[in-house]
Formats: sequence, C-alpha cells, structure tokens
Amino acid sequence: MVHAQFDPTVRQALARTAVEAKTRKDLTWQQIADAAGLSVAFTTAAILGQHPLPEASAAAVAELLGLDDDAAMLLQTIPTRGSIPAGIPTDPTVYRFYEIVQVYGTTLKALVHEQFGDGIISAINFKLDVQKVADPEGGERAVITLDGKYLPTKPF
Repeated sequence: MVHAQFDPTVRQALARTAVEAKTRKDLTWQQIADAAGLSVAFTTAAILGQHPLPEASAAAVAELLGLDDDAAMLLQTIPTRGSIPAGIPTDPTVYRFYEIVQVYGTTLKALVHEQFGDGIISAINFKLDVQKVADPEGGERAVITLDGKYLPTKPF
C-alpha cells in the first residue's frame, strides 16, 4: 500500500541518517543509485527526502547504507516535497540556482510559451542530469539538463 508523509521532519531526519551512512561507508551517489537500479539524480533526490523509492530500490539502498527496516519503509513513503525553507537560500550552490531562475526565469517562461503555448514543464515526468565537461578556456564546466514533459493548460 502507498503511504504519504505529512511531516517533512521525518524524511529530513532519515536524510541526515542516510547521508551520515553514505559518508561513513565512503560511497558515492552513483554507487547508491546503482544499488537502487535508478538514475543518480532520482536516487539522490529520494534519499534527500524528495521522492519515494520503489520497494526493491528502498530495500537495496537500506541494505547498502546499513539502515533498518523502518528506514527502508520510510524511503518508500510519498514525502512532503520542498527542500528549501522559505526565503532566499543561503547555501552558495543552491543560491546560484535561485539566482539563475531570478535572472532567466522570465526568459525561460517566454521561450517555453512561444514554442509550446500555455502550459508547464512537468517536474513529475522529469529527468535531471549533471555532467562535468572540460572548459575550452581552462577549468571545468557543469552541464545541467532539465528534461520535463510539457503539459498544456486545458480550458474547462
């Protein structure tokens, strides 16, 4: 049976425990995702409390991290989503994404609506990928792909 969490602190506490176990065991997010059999972005988000894991994935993650059966069960619950408390984010990496949306949000909206019409880009039917690539000018660049299904607004 599918269950939902209505108290975000439950999944936040589990996220802290899971990240501590990940650190103790010196695991990467990719290694955990491989055990879950899911993408690294989805698995990471699930462990950080933003998605439920399927039963087999939750069991595999719990075993890899040394978490108990209760933790495996909680990993399967539908969370109260949202990882950024009200206000402007203070973490520098998260803030930069906030800044990107502040600067380019209206541009993205205008371009999406011009190409697709009135509607939204789904964060449910969604894929996320992060790649590190060489910068031709030296150093490295982050290539972040947000791949969401377009859902048109339907008059009723």
